[in-house]
Amino acid sequence: MFIAVTAAILITMALALTRALLGPTVYDRVLAVNMFGTKTVLLIAVLGFLTGRPDFLDISLVYALINFIGTIAVLKLLKFGDLGTAGGRDEPAED
Repeated sequence: MFIAVTAAILITMALALTRALLGPTVYDRVLAVNMFGTKTVLLIAVLGFLTGRPDFLDISLVYALINFIGTIAVLKLLKFGDLGTAGGRDEPAED
């Protein structure tokens, strides 16, 4: 059963990678990379279960946090063009 789950995760990772390479818009590509990261977290957790190493769950949780923060940073960079811009403002402040 877990081999089927691993195969399904690998297939969805391949599909996400295909969408990341061929996506029509930048946002489709960012979403596909985020999905690839999420599937990687699932794959690490399943492999940790299959090998009997529960410390892989900690690694997958850290990877999930890095994936989330990275996605937010890329989207902020795409929206504002700068990572140092304060959030919540679409236009620069007038002096």
